[in-house]
Order: sequence, then C-alpha cells, then structure tokens
Amino acid sequence: MPSPQQARAQASAITSGRTVPGTEAAPTSRLRELFDGPRLSPGQRRIAQYLIEHLTEAAFLSITELADRVGVSQPSVTRFAAAVGFSGYPALRERLQSIALSGLAGGPGEEDRANELQAAVDAEIANLENLRRDLADPDRVIRVGRELSRSTPLTVLGLRISVSLAEYFGYAARRIHPDVRLVTRGGSVAYDALSQAREAGGDWVLAFAMPRHSQETLQAVRVARDAGLKVALVTDLALGPLADEADVTFATGTGSRLVFDSYAAPGVLAAALLQAMTDADPERTQARLEKYEQLSEQHQFFLRD
Repeated sequence: MPSPQQARAQASAITSGRTVPGTEAAPTSRLRELFDGPRLSPGQRRIAQYLIEHLTEAAFLSITELADRVGVSQPSVTRFAAAVGFSGYPALRERLQSIALSGLAGGPGEEDRANELQAAVDAEIANLENLRRDLADPDRVIRVGRELSRSTPLTVLGLRISVSLAEYFGYAARRIHPDVRLVTRGGSVAYDALSQAREAGGDWVLAFAMPRHSQETLQAVRVARDAGLKVALVTDLALGPLADEADVTFATGTGSRLVFDSYAAPGVLAAALLQAMTDADPERTQARLEKYEQLSEQHQFFLRD
C-alpha cells in the first residue's frame, strides 16, 4: 500500500491552466500586478504599499490627501501615477476606485460580530481566499517548482521568524530531492553556505522572508545573487528591497491580528511549491518516497495508528 504522501504525489499533480472565465483576482493581487512591473523609487514604493494596504479608503482620496497620508509631496504622487502607466493621478484614482468597488461588490456581506481570536481566523481565511485567486493560474508555481527540483543542491533560506517555514519546506523537500541545504543563520554562516552551494553546482535559493523583515535576510539574498544563485522569494510584500533582489517573488498575506503573526497562506504556498517539485520529476519522487517508507518501516520511525 502506498503511504499517504505517495498517494498525494500520484493523485495531486498540478495541471497548467488559465484563470477560469468570470473569476476575478483579489483587489490586492490586482494592485500588486499593477505596481510590480515598473521600477519604483523608495518613495514610490511607499505610495504603492499604502494603496495596497488601504485601498478601500485611499481610492477616494484627493491627491493632496494621499500625499499627506503617505508623507510625500503632491508631485511625487503625480510621478508615481506616470511611473505605473497613467496619464496622471485622476486616471490612476479612477482605476483604483474600479478595483475597490469590484472588491466590495464581490465580497461578503456584513460580518457577524466576532471576538479577537475569531477575527484573526477570519483574516487568515481572507488571506487564503486571496491566495486561491492568485493560484487560479498555477503556471508560475509549476515553472519555479521545476527549477527548484533541478537545482542540486537546493538551498532553503529562512532567518529569525521565518526559520519555521524554511524548516518545514526543507524537511519535506528532503523526501523528494537528493541534496537540500537549510540556512537558518545569517552573517558569515549564511555567506559560507550560499557560496558553497553555488560552487557545488546549485542554481537556486528558496528564501522565506516574513515580517519583520531583517537586514540579515536582505544581506543573505544579496550574497546569493552575487554568488550566481537565482532567488525565489516567499514573502508578504510584492514591493520593497527584498522583492527587488529576487528573481521571482511569491507575495501572500500573513495574519497580523494577534501579538505574533500567523502564516496560513505562506504555509499553503510552500506546500504548493513542494507539490510542483514532485510533479517535475515523478519517477525520482516515487523512488525516493518508496525508499523512505522502507527505512521508516525498518527503523520504526512512526507510531502505528
């Protein structure tokens, strides 16, 4: 009998496809797509991030009000509108209002009153719904999963609060990949590990960067790039210094309603990338899972349920 992991590897392969007609991306996803293409200055990134985080209100602000909220000049807002492809701020605001109103029209009705813990769960459900819309076209996940599968060694980076996501991914990836190297310490330790991974023939690093984003994570990503490695980044922001350094960025929301953030959507995204890796080389996946099941049975790694 195949193990549950083997069965999922056989039955859950991702198939390429486009967004189903009539399915519209989440407002935050549409904004990230709108702002992600141009090369924005730090001040322009602040404007973009404010619009992403406060779309419903910001879409109806005057140029003076928006500039005051973000802490920039009115000409900076005008230049931002031009940088993202609009004739001026009025044209940009019209697009923002369209996106905001479509989100409200398609969203749920007034929520029932909930306590803080229920509100935190509701926020994570919203993050997962946004991720679901983003994955309506899985081609990018499939492509990156194929590249991660081919990279030998494959380096997985996660520092500080992001260690848990990196360890989860690394633990699972070792079941299906012959050489996975986990980097959970910054500074010279990360420098050595990343340099050695490239010298050993590695092509890619998968980096996790959850808030608060650390300087040492940014430094490690830059070290990886300087060493000749490509970087796939899983984070919460599609814009900013970390995303600027990455070759591919997967941005998905984190839960921030409690004292410490929660990572339901990044965890699902990590699992999706693992699935894409298994699909990229099904013969290797099956052989490695079978070998692991034999070892686990021989050494009785797990309790019998």
